Formats: sequence, C-alpha cells, structure tokens
Amino acid sequence: MKLLILDRDGVINHDSDAYIKSLEEWIPIPGSIEAIAALSKAGWTVAVATNQSGIARGYYDLATLDAMHAQLCMLVAEQGGEVGLIVYCPHGPDAGCDCRKPLPGMLQTIARHYHTDLAGVWFVGDSPGDLQAALAVEAQPVLVLTGKGRRTMDRQVPAGTLIFEDLAAIAEELIHNRHR
Repeated sequence: MKLLILDRDGVINHDSDAYIKSLEEWIPIPGSIEAIAALSKAGWTVAVATNQSGIARGYYDLATLDAMHAQLCMLVAEQGGEVGLIVYCPHGPDAGCDCRKPLPGMLQTIARHYHTDLAGVWFVGDSPGDLQAALAVEAQPVLVLTGKGRRTMDRQVPAGTLIFEDLAAIAEELIHNRHR
C-alpha cells in the first residue's frame, strides 16, 4: 500500500492563529486539492491527521468540522481523486489525551485502519508537533513551507526531515520520482 498522511491546516488549507472556525474560512492552499487528487489517481491512499482543539475551545462544533471535511472530499472527488481516512483530535492541549500531536495516537489509528506499519510512511506537516508525531511512529517526517512551515524551519527540525515548498511539490516527487 502506498500511504501518505497529511496534517490539514497549513498543509491542505490555509491556517489561522485565530483558528479555522467555519466552512467559509476553510480555504484550500493553491494546488493542494489537485495534488491530493493526482496522488489518489496515481495509487496513493491519502489520509489526514489533524489537531482540532477549536472544538474543545468552543470555537466551532463537530457539524462544522464535518462540513469542512466533506468539502475537502468533494473538491478532491471533483478532480477525480479520493481522500482516505480523516482522523482528528478534538481535545485541548491540556486534556491528557493520547491523540493530540505530537503524541502518535491519530497516526496509530490510521495504521490500524489500514492494517499497516508506518515505518517510512511520509507524514506531511507544518509544525514541530507534526514532525515529532512522525518520529514517534517511525514515519518519515516531511515539512512543507506553507502554513507555519517557514516558522518551523527557523527552529531545529529533526535530522532526516524532508522539506518541500508545498503539497504540490510533494505530489510531484512521489508520483514521478519515488516508488514505494
């Protein structure tokens, strides 16, 4: 199985320090929808693992989050692709859950769902927590420079982290240069 796991905010859609609280605020990064569709059409399963503490904070509800994810799936489907499993952590940073990145709970859920080991699987994110979560399951940490990616670059990123401009560049690399 060719599996790719993506963070959502800052990787697929524009991020905001004030949170993405409505469907209207959920705006794809140029090229991201096309990249997911192209990967899907090339045989990749594209899953999503996203922290969504805005739910715990009361900024939006599950119906709103579901609408954002339905929009993502619809836009990718319109391009001939498919989004795989989407998992999210609705908890705040102090909830003590095991799913909130940098903890590996969501990635482990994806591994169980697809009955696969995550060693070497690319996990694409824009924050230090994403990269740490990848390392916790022996996945390949991949940093995009969209979202908070440039800020993350200014910190020390884990050795061996792959760095790409955006999701479109990752799709280009996986489809044309890398066979797993």
